[in-house]
Amino acid sequence: MKETEEVPVFPQLDDIFHAAERLRKVVVHTPLTHNPNLSERFGANIYLKREDLQLVRSFKIRGAYNSMAKMPPEALAKGVVCASAGNHAQGLAYACRSMGVKGTIFMPSTTPNQKVKQVKLFGKEEVEVVLTGDTYDDAYDAARQFEKEHQATFVHPFDDFGVIEGQGTVGLEIFKDADFKIDYVLFSIGGGGLASGIATAIRPLSPHTRLIGVEPAGAASMQASLRQGEVVTLDDIDKFVDGAAVKRVGDMTYRICRDNLDGIVPVPEGKVCTTIMQLYNEEAIVAEPAGALSIAALDFLKDEIRGKNVVCLVSGGNNDITRMEEIKERSLLYEGLKHYFIIRFPQRAGAFREFLNVLGPTDDITRFEYVKKTNREQGPAIVGIELKSRSDFASLIQRMDNAKITYEYLNDKPDLYGMLV
Repeated sequence: MKETEEVPVFPQLDDIFHAAERLRKVVVHTPLTHNPNLSERFGANIYLKREDLQLVRSFKIRGAYNSMAKMPPEALAKGVVCASAGNHAQGLAYACRSMGVKGTIFMPSTTPNQKVKQVKLFGKEEVEVVLTGDTYDDAYDAARQFEKEHQATFVHPFDDFGVIEGQGTVGLEIFKDADFKIDYVLFSIGGGGLASGIATAIRPLSPHTRLIGVEPAGAASMQASLRQGEVVTLDDIDKFVDGAAVKRVGDMTYRICRDNLDGIVPVPEGKVCTTIMQLYNEEAIVAEPAGALSIAALDFLKDEIRGKNVVCLVSGGNNDITRMEEIKERSLLYEGLKHYFIIRFPQRAGAFREFLNVLGPTDDITRFEYVKKTNREQGPAIVGIELKSRSDFASLIQRMDNAKITYEYLNDKPDLYGMLV
């Protein structure tokens, strides 16, 4: 490093202890619970840190409140502003109401109504929500413009000293509550604020603990940055895991993660959906996509975690019930249980019945729709078939081929699939 360059200043363990004191009467000290089902499934001791039980149903309140609590009174008097697609907005709104500070929150116009209502509920009269643009980046640009025009203080969702400190208190709680040697801690990575905070807290307290970040495979911006050796901006991302889908991680959070994480696991979005369904059906836990990431990663680490003590952070539970159909669909596709075809039926009597005869006893047609809007019976049809087992697919294809069914398989043609299904 050149003599003229400043040494980067990052939060330290003492800073996180101070943040914990600021938050002591504000946030819930969420439970760390042993999970028998997951433990048996993976042959390990799996513990869940339940941040989905936090006041705003995610850890984000910690960082937002701590960052604002450190601001001088004159800065708070001018108000705060942020951009968010959900959880950071709720955390900031709660902090504004608690501290009596005016806040302006910019959210994409595509934000689900449920999340907008929650932000207004937590902020009440202290917060104004502005819906603008189609993406988080649009909302971010608008928030930054507002910051300049009104001299408000921008509270970054992750690349902020106070936010990282606040998120780090999750790590302190894990260390305090664990009456066992912590072999692994798994946590989601979006912009990197949570990962940076947990790493800053746990690395000096428990040096042997392996710290594993988990990203959605369709938005693995931290992994891409670490491979490149610098912060990179992804051209395109899958926004499904909305609490962890960012094109660019923070500059500060990148450096902290680079120096402290032991690994990153990218998890396919379909696997996340399967995990959400399992948590709901087996554990009565309502997890949002980002909240399920750490548990979804267990399958990809099953060999190395056997016999170990593993803590998984359930980072949030703000899941919109209207998304459940999409979550189920993505899960079935990932598990190889849902398959779509374009089928061209011969224009003669009995052709459809012949197709039905190729289906197995447990195969189920879940969608049938003619592609053409006029003279439909003369055109192809989109057919969705749900199977009982992944292994049933090969025999289904064999029977279709034997019966000389004319078809085009859609699952492995994402562009065509996206247009038709």
